This record gives sequence, structure tokens and C-alpha cells, in this order.
Amino acid sequence: MRAGIGRQGAVNGPTLTLGSKRQQHRVGRWRGFTLLELLVVLLIIALLAGYVGPKLFGEVGKARSKTAASQMKGITSALDRYRLDTGHYPSNDVGLQALENNQANAAGWDGPYMSGQVPADPWGKAYLYRIPGQNGRDYDLFTYGADGKPGGTGEDADVFAK
Repeated sequence: MRAGIGRQGAVNGPTLTLGSKRQQHRVGRWRGFTLLELLVVLLIIALLAGYVGPKLFGEVGKARSKTAASQMKGITSALDRYRLDTGHYPSNDVGLQALENNQANAAGWDGPYMSGQVPADPWGKAYLYRIPGQNGRDYDLFTYGADGKPGGTGEDADVFAK
């Protein structure tokens, strides 16, 4: 703060100055970002998204396959409990619905064997069940993956219960 002199030589009260004109100009100049600076930041963000994005989406496919395997473990457990109660696995005609209700009037049925409905696979399709299974297994429980067709690789690969 400094005292200033008025037009007629009288001393005015204290006045506040913001500095020289040069400093005031600098303050006004730093109020925002230039278009070039914004474009550079957007370019950096786009490059990072282009690098990280595909890696993240690849992990989503793996996560869905792992989710399918986990869900099938629960269904397999329910099928095993069904067999313990009835002495056999559900037929192809009844399929996995036998875990929810006794459509075939199976003797010894003590279900439902699932806490809710049999879940759909992570791609929204029903799990497939066949009895007898291939390669000497009692049954096969599987999903065809994202494409819904036999075979495939990556997210389209078939997932079988172990």
C-alpha cells in the first residue's frame, strides 16, 4: 500500500496497486489454457486409451470364461446332489430344469438343488447339458462361448465343466 497524490496536490488515503502494467498483463495471460495445450493433452489421453483399452477388453473375455467355469462348478455340484438323491443324472429330455423342479417325477427327488434358477452363461445363453457325456464321462456340461458355435478361440472358445 502506498499513498498517492491527487490532482490538486492533496494526499489521498492509502491505495492498493496490483503492480506494474507488465505484471498485470502476465496475470491476465495465465487465466486459461491455449487451444494448442488442450490439443496436446487430448492427444496424450487418446494415446494412453489406445494402448490400455485393448488390454482391458482382452481381460474381459478371460473373466467371462472364468465366470462360466465357476458357474458350472455350482451346477455340477447340484447335479451330483441330484444323483445322490435319485440314483441317476437327469435325462436329456428334462435337462438342467430337473435341478429346479421334479418334472420327470423322479423318485427320491429332494430339490430344488439350486438356490435360484439355473444361471445363463456369461454371454446370456443357456448352458448345454448332455447325457451320456463324451470320452466316457457321465455327462457333459458346457457352453459354446461368445459366438454360440462349437470350437473357436479366445472368448469364442468352448468352456466345459471339469
